[in-house]
Amino acid sequence: MFGGLATVPSSSPHLRKSGISDNENGAEEGFLNLTEANDMKGGSMPISTAAIMPSPALLWRFKVLLFFVWGFICCKIGWDSVMRMSVDLRDLFLYEAFLYYNPLLLVTMMVWFWGINLWVFAQANVNYAKIFDLDQNHLTHREIWKCATWMTIVVPTSMTAYLYLYSHGEVSLAASQPVLLYAAVAMILIFPFDIFYLSSRFYLLRTLWRIVLPLQASLFLSGQIFAPFPAISFSDFFLADILTSMSKVLSDLERSVCRMVHRQVATIAWFEADSVCGSHSVAIPLVLVLPYLFRLFQCLRQYKDTGEKTTLLNALKYSTAVPVIYLSALKYHVFPEKWTNFYRPLWLLSGVLNSLYSFYWDVTRDWDLSGFTRIFKFGKAHLLSNLIHGRKWVYFWVISSNLILRCTWTYKLSSHLRHNYLTVFAITALEIFRRFQWVFFRVENEWNKMNSKSNIQLSMSDTANEEERLLVSNGHNV
Repeated sequence: MFGGLATVPSSSPHLRKSGISDNENGAEEGFLNLTEANDMKGGSMPISTAAIMPSPALLWRFKVLLFFVWGFICCKIGWDSVMRMSVDLRDLFLYEAFLYYNPLLLVTMMVWFWGINLWVFAQANVNYAKIFDLDQNHLTHREIWKCATWMTIVVPTSMTAYLYLYSHGEVSLAASQPVLLYAAVAMILIFPFDIFYLSSRFYLLRTLWRIVLPLQASLFLSGQIFAPFPAISFSDFFLADILTSMSKVLSDLERSVCRMVHRQVATIAWFEADSVCGSHSVAIPLVLVLPYLFRLFQCLRQYKDTGEKTTLLNALKYSTAVPVIYLSALKYHVFPEKWTNFYRPLWLLSGVLNSLYSFYWDVTRDWDLSGFTRIFKFGKAHLLSNLIHGRKWVYFWVISSNLILRCTWTYKLSSHLRHNYLTVFAITALEIFRRFQWVFFRVENEWNKMNSKSNIQLSMSDTANEEERLLVSNGHNV
């Protein structure tokens, strides 16, 4: 009746994809229709739409100002709350607060970096949707940044509320803050209705399930581990590689949930090292090693499918992380002299081996040094292309920083160093930054391989067509 506008559901992915621009177009069209109706009635509209609505630049500056004001308020309240605590409890107080909130803060940082990755791929004409086998409704970098913005607001706000309530004696209310936050995150991830980017959430959950399946099956199917499961896709081992960089995040999530389940949030009971959620818990090294076991079984599955021996060497790389984690955990279960004289040197040796092996694989296999001249080669002139393309210092920086951060990553894998929470937080953040750099070269290398295969297939097809044409031509002449 009205041009079919009312027949389009509000939950349509096309409307969600276009975002606010569709709403603005609809508002402008309705305003023009209303103006024409008023003109027919002899009325007039003295105020135009441009005069009512502020400019997008002004709105953006206002949002940025509000964001900084909010950040200042959170920092001020948090600092005052920490200063209210007694000196002897202050460090333990911060340690517990960091335990609950640093995993989500680091996940937020990873989401911001992923948005930057997607933006660069879009500018470089890298078809990441084809690489990851995404549908047409996949999230763009703008939508990723929108999610990261909300995470940046919600997580520190909850942390500030926790600090404030705990320091003012409202212990029960303080204990509820991280519980409510974790519950909200879990509900948003599994929410079955078509809101909050349903297809993207379920794509993430499906990929995580495919990562867990081979290891889960190995516990029950013994020799026929991989028979009932599909082949490993690029998105499967790509996400599993990212999980290896976030193993400390997963370990802290396990400890946080453990304390929530046992009602130890905002209490001092969990400071006992031998408690169920204490620093001597065997669950800590088990969770740390899980992402490496995921990748190990993925490599074994790839070897079963392809027969390539390089996948076995890749599996060996991930297996070198197991001694680092195991030897570190032994500190709490052996005599100090034995740890210092025997296990500690073995831990250092295994850490160096894991770091160097992983660095070698990053540069020669994941990145393919022979393809470095094609990295960041943009299809059109752009600020980033002028800053990065053709500059040798970029490659020197990436290689050297990858080596250094690979070595410091051993510190994070060591469960006996977890009490240095600020240092571990900084190293984990640096590892996420290293993985952010790694993504550029890994995806670009995969894109170059896909293009090379397409070119080879196209060349073979052209050759076959040419031979067929010549044969037909010769037969005609005869």
